[in-house]
Formats: sequence, structure tokens, C-alpha cells
Amino acid sequence: MPGLINRANARRPQSRGWAVGKRLATIGLAALLCAAGPGFPPLQPKPALAQSRPLSLIRDAEIEATIRHYADPLFRAAGLDPNGIRVLLVNDDSINAFVAGGMRLFINTGLLIQSDSPNQVKGVIAHETGHIAGAHLSRLQDELKNATIEQIIGMVLGAGAAVASGNGGAVVAGATLGTEIAKRNLLKYSRTQESAADQAGMGFLDATHQSSRGMLEFFQKLEGQEFLLGQNQDPYLLTHPLTTDRIDSVQQHVDNSPYSDAKDPHEDMAMQERMVAKLKGYIWPLTRVEQTYPASDKSVGARYARAIAYYRVSRAPEALQLMDSLLAEAPDDPFFLEQKAQILFENGKLAEALPLYTAAYNQRPNEPLLGLELAQAEIELEQPELTKLAIKHLEGVTTIEPRNARAWYFLSVAYGRDGNLPMSALAQAEQAMAQGNSQEAWAQAKRALEGMPAGSPGWLKANDIITEAQQIKENN
Repeated sequence: MPGLINRANARRPQSRGWAVGKRLATIGLAALLCAAGPGFPPLQPKPALAQSRPLSLIRDAEIEATIRHYADPLFRAAGLDPNGIRVLLVNDDSINAFVAGGMRLFINTGLLIQSDSPNQVKGVIAHETGHIAGAHLSRLQDELKNATIEQIIGMVLGAGAAVASGNGGAVVAGATLGTEIAKRNLLKYSRTQESAADQAGMGFLDATHQSSRGMLEFFQKLEGQEFLLGQNQDPYLLTHPLTTDRIDSVQQHVDNSPYSDAKDPHEDMAMQERMVAKLKGYIWPLTRVEQTYPASDKSVGARYARAIAYYRVSRAPEALQLMDSLLAEAPDDPFFLEQKAQILFENGKLAEALPLYTAAYNQRPNEPLLGLELAQAEIELEQPELTKLAIKHLEGVTTIEPRNARAWYFLSVAYGRDGNLPMSALAQAEQAMAQGNSQEAWAQAKRALEGMPAGSPGWLKANDIITEAQQIKENN
């Protein structure tokens, strides 16, 4: 998935000095981890389990915003703080979603692409929210006795940290442990928990005046796979036992709920179309994109998918022409602006990309990925006034995502170019801490202290990092 997953396969030019690492940036994880979570000793590889695909996570501002638009009302209906729940996208073409680490919701790209409506995605999210609200995974973990399974728990927690930090290497060991164990043991809920999550999820949908029909449709989509061999089933069935009784229960709710005929808002339908088109544009080969979205298809989704697919194979003029057609219809759309900016940026047209990144950021200043992209462009242009702006934007990003190692890296660069070496060292300390390198964090924080006034905010933060790093060392 160039730009979305395996960037090594993308035939795109690199920007000066570094790869952008933005759009749908991927953290590929080998599944056998070394210290992925606190307190977990390294495991020895088990050869019989070393054939499954590794887990990889992706990030994209627009897709994340779409999922949050669907999910946050359901989280609030469950009495949960949306800001306390991480939503992570898994690059996998199978249908699956699961909860791990208590407050982390993982959704496969395959589920999003194969969904027929926003309501189906919302139904899955509502069900998974039922697991979160019911603390089902915590109860499952309490019962686990096998150290291997505990290590996989650390893998999932580490995956969440890695996608935020931008550094999969912090959690990757040299061998691969198949994810089949995680599918079958770690994340497998009991039938009682599944029914409880269904009931809770339908309650959350009712509370937000949304239909549960999408949940029913999703279960019916999977029902035909119940009799397939395990390796041919979508992993959702391996982790979420599906029974006729459960389907009948959801059907009964749909038959009686006053909201069963509620339709997805037009805004949600448009967001869904764009999300699916973007994923296909990044994931699928160009020939498949062109077959699905032929040139005769002038819909927004079709043009978006083709623009991204052309950009991936270095056909920038065609990609830009399509993006211009989209922007002619929606000139202030932040994600169209962002996409065109990225095409220009990664083709060396930094000065042309900057105003587009700026316009996108001004539309959505609380989207950390937009702030990070804008700051990268500002730094690359190597102008003192833009460097100061980059510092401001990156400080905003790190406030929202304090463990985003990539943001801390660029902030250290910006501070260094601005002549503030102590703050550059402090940013490097934060970067190291986000990457799980407490020894490097300690050393950089010590460097930062040497040039900071005692009692200043930076001085206090450097001391906090030193204390945290020392505690990690002592606990290990």
C-alpha cells in the first residue's frame, strides 16, 4: 500500500532530506516482540507459528476523522470519554475489528472497504464499544495463564504505541510469530460476552437515534462463513463467536426499535464514499482501481481513487488534474487540499504545496497529522520565519499526541535550526522516550538541562524525563 502500507513498493520520488512519512504512514510489525509492553520478557520463536502475516497499522487524517465521526457519539452514549480511546487502523483485507489494551479499538481496512454503508461500520463500532464498556478484555486477560498469550497482549499494546510514535522498530524483534494465536486466544470473547456487547451496542445506537440494521446486516454478511474451515473464515468469526441466537436477538431488536428505519445522513454517506475510495486508491493496484472506477465515472469517490492511484505510480499530472477537479467543487475541503499538497510536495514542488497545507491546517487545526505535514513543509523550505512557524505547529501536534516520535524529531530539527539547542535536545529526549529508548532519553535530557534556566518549563520537563527514565531502568 504505497503511502498507506509498504512504502518500499511505491514508485514515488522522495522529498529532499527525508521521506514524508505522512499519508497512511505504516508501522509494519513483526509479531514476535521483545519488550513490547512493560514487564514482558523476550520470547523464543516457535517455528510452527512463524508463517502468518505480520500486523501493520496505518494512519491518515481523513480516515481517522471519519471513524471518529462515527465512533465518538457511540463512545459518549456508553459513558466513555472519546479522548481516552485510541482508534487504530490495521492494514488487512479481511473483515475484523477488535478491542485490545482496554481502550484501543482496532479496525481492519478490509472491514471498511467491504462495508456497504456507514451504518454497518457504526454497528461494528457499537458492538466493540460494548466490549470496552463491559471491560470484557480485562476480564479475559485476568484469566490468561499462558506467558505466550501475555506476550501477545504486549504486542497489541506496543502496536498502539508504535503507530503513535512512528517507530515500529521499537517493538519489533527479529522473528515472526503468527497472529493466529492472538486471533484464537487473546481476542476471543465468550458467547455470553458477545451477546452482552450486542445488547449494549444496540442500546448505544438507540441512544444516538441510529439504526441497528447495519449490525444485523454485518452479521448476516458473515453468517455464511460459519461452516468454512478456520483458515478460510474472516478473523472476526475467530474472535467473535457468531450464533443463530445472536442474529435472532439483533433481528428482534431491529423489528421493535423506533430507529430501525433511520437512514445514514448524507454527510456520512459522502464520508464513507471518500474513505473507501481513498483506501482502494492506496491499497489496490492501478489496474484494479481503473476497473472499479473507470474514467467514465465522474463521481467524487471515483476521481479521488484514480487521483491517488495515479499519484502512487508517479503519474502526477493526471493526479493533479483530478484533484483540481475535486477542489473546483469543494475549494475549502481540508483533505482534498492536503492530498494535492502531498502530490506536489513529494514531487519537489514545496513552495506550491505550502499554501495548500496551510489552508488544510487552518480548516482543521486540531488534526495532528495535518499540523505535522505543514511543519515538515515549512522546515524543508529552510526559511527562518517558516522554521519558527514549524515550531509553533509541532508544539501543537505534540500537545495532542505527546508520544508522536516523528513530531518530536521534526521539532528537534526546527529548534536546532532556530538556534535553540537546549530545546532541541529536550525534543530529542521526548522522541527517544516515545520510541522506548529510555537510556537515550536520559542522555538527551541531561544535555538539555545544561542550557536551561533552573525552574523554567523546559528544565522541569527535562527533569521529569530523567526521573521517568531512571524509574524504567530500575524496574528493568
